[in-house]
Amino acid sequence: MSKNDKLKMMTLVLLWALAFSPLYPQLVREWLDNSDNSHAFIVPLVALYFVRQRKTALQVARVSTSLLGGGLLALSLLAYIVSSVGGVVFPARVTMVASLFGMVWFCLGKDFIQHLAFPIAFLIFMVPVPYSLISQVSLPLQLMATDVSAAIIGTCSIPVYREGNMLYFMQTQLEVAEACSGIRSIMSLTMISFIFCFLSRAGWWRKAILVIAAIPIAIAANIFRVAGTGVLAHFYGDRVARGFLHEFSGIAIFVFGFALLFALFFLINGKVADDIQ
Repeated sequence: MSKNDKLKMMTLVLLWALAFSPLYPQLVREWLDNSDNSHAFIVPLVALYFVRQRKTALQVARVSTSLLGGGLLALSLLAYIVSSVGGVVFPARVTMVASLFGMVWFCLGKDFIQHLAFPIAFLIFMVPVPYSLISQVSLPLQLMATDVSAAIIGTCSIPVYREGNMLYFMQTQLEVAEACSGIRSIMSLTMISFIFCFLSRAGWWRKAILVIAAIPIAIAANIFRVAGTGVLAHFYGDRVARGFLHEFSGIAIFVFGFALLFALFFLINGKVADDIQ
């Protein structure tokens, strides 16, 4: 890419950033106010790391143009205008990523988009999932976590009665709230699974397994957390479900889920190495 091409692209990126600037204040507030979205702060940094990893390939890539990219850019901008006028926030935020993808594809061509597709698409993790969707998913997860945890606690010879998302013990009770549904772990581990996919040398189907596995791993880790909290609540009261111990258990279970996902990543890549040999 020549210096002139770089200057033109930097100008277009600046104009793109300005065009979507009305979305930034509320977007950042949601990142700050909702811990489920706190991972979004590192997403641009990770995407930039992915781009840097492609630096050598990008230096020799041929600049061209693509009508398909131009079509995607035009449709994305049109959808952004319609969504903004209609006050629909989520589609407008999605078009922010889609338009960047289309702009790079249109201005730089297929050689560049082949290397930049993943880093740009990864930016979708900056977009918070609509609360309406989270509410629909979190309730079944809450009930499942409560039901399975009650069964696990029962196998420990601890008397427990489950009603809805409540666990009742002899001397205390425990509520499996929406924050304990596992949504946060699912979102974070899914994002990490995509990072592992980028680093993996495996084929697409093994990468797909890695991404899909993030969801049951997150759910299982969360159930383990709820069941463990229930056992502790039986012996030490419901204070274990509040304050430092509650926060620490959340961090510990996330680390546990990350370790399982990393072990699967290591196993898949080890299998690839064996196949090559």
